[in-house]
Amino acid sequence: MGMSKDPPIPGDLWEQLPPAAQAAVLALAQHYEQRLASLQATIDALQQRLGQNSTNSSRPPSTDPPSVKRAPPRPPSGRRNGGQPGHALHQRPLLPPDHTLPLRPAACRHCGQALAGDDPQPLRHQVLDVPPFRPTVTEYQLHRLSCPRCGRRTCATLPDGVPTGGQGPRLHSVVALLTGAYRLSKRQVESVCADVLGVPLCAGQVCALEADAVAATAPVVAELRAHVQGQPANVDETGWWQQGRRAWLWSVVTRCVTVFVVACSRAAAVAQELIDPSAGQVITTDRYKGYEWLPLYQRQICWAHLRRDFQAMVDRGNAGSALGDELLLFAEDVFTQWYRVRDGTIRRTTLRKYVDSQRPWFRARLEAGLACGCAKTAAVCRDLLRLEPALWTFTRVDGVEPTNNAVERGFRHPVQWRRSSHGTASAGGSRYVEQILTVVATCRQQERDVLGYLTACCQAYLHGDRPPSLLPQGTT
Repeated sequence: MGMSKDPPIPGDLWEQLPPAAQAAVLALAQHYEQRLASLQATIDALQQRLGQNSTNSSRPPSTDPPSVKRAPPRPPSGRRNGGQPGHALHQRPLLPPDHTLPLRPAACRHCGQALAGDDPQPLRHQVLDVPPFRPTVTEYQLHRLSCPRCGRRTCATLPDGVPTGGQGPRLHSVVALLTGAYRLSKRQVESVCADVLGVPLCAGQVCALEADAVAATAPVVAELRAHVQGQPANVDETGWWQQGRRAWLWSVVTRCVTVFVVACSRAAAVAQELIDPSAGQVITTDRYKGYEWLPLYQRQICWAHLRRDFQAMVDRGNAGSALGDELLLFAEDVFTQWYRVRDGTIRRTTLRKYVDSQRPWFRARLEAGLACGCAKTAAVCRDLLRLEPALWTFTRVDGVEPTNNAVERGFRHPVQWRRSSHGTASAGGSRYVEQILTVVATCRQQERDVLGYLTACCQAYLHGDRPPSLLPQGTT
């Protein structure tokens, strides 16, 4: 901020001051003007931070204050609640019955005539229940016998495949499922095993079982990490805590496989270990600079993040707000066209022609934003002009979407786990988190039985065999 042409004090007093005093007053006034400008900039930045919410930043909706207004509810359609005519019927699947009780009416409900015979397709009403849980206990009695010649005692050994810890492979898998898939604490698992399964288990044994699960699933996870390196993927990272220090949970989501990695760094080197774009595949990310080593034409920038950036321009209420309004409306138009492609209403080539016609206007608006007078808005515009080719990859490559929602959805479970557990207390705990998250998420992507798969891994580990693969069929 430059000095005003008028003197900083009334003119009659100013004229009475000697030149040296005038220079001192001017220097002091300039110092305080600069100080006030710096403080005003700090206040503006703090006010903008106070105004951040889930609509204009990466903050989750759970952190929104009550003042944030949600989108108004849709007006009533006049239709009754529940499934509408033509809606696909969803019913609980019928299971193979353990007991079947045929029931026949004795007489006609209208005239009372006696009835006989069978209905070839009777109505089936199944009642499901669970039996009382009681652990199956196999006791191995290891005899210690004395040698009649030398008198030394020899103890029998456990057969191959018998766990030395006292928990069988299925119980081992249940514990891993409770902690890794349902986010129960060690003490909660201890209580569930005692109250529901009738199994005495302490928190220390839960920790030991988690360590064994890391060893049992290590070959599987290593195989999956090698697989996703050359696949089209959505990539993102979120905060984590390890031993009370800041860490990062990275995720790579492909069509059939999801991989998680806990790292102490957010640097690009971690991403370069997870993905290798040399196969020419497209990688979808946000605008984080740790992904700038990716070729622009093999990268898709997430438009859901851009929509929040444009909303932030509007919410600042300054010279860049009008530009934010224009860009936000354009983003909504892009999503509308994309939804039509996804629903099969229009072809992807039609979307590409529409985008090609709008790109000159979009670039012109970004260039205008460079001189809008708002430093943050100008920085976003400068970044988007540099990354502009990566905004439209989804219009020309089949299978690529304009958002990073696949990996965002995958983060919901681990983020909730982080909030309840406050991260991990050791590097070994982080290995368990990343491996059990990888196995559980991938099994669910492939609609595989998570408990059955974990049990098969534990059984293979006990016998020294290789666990079953989770690679998609047809992959070597």
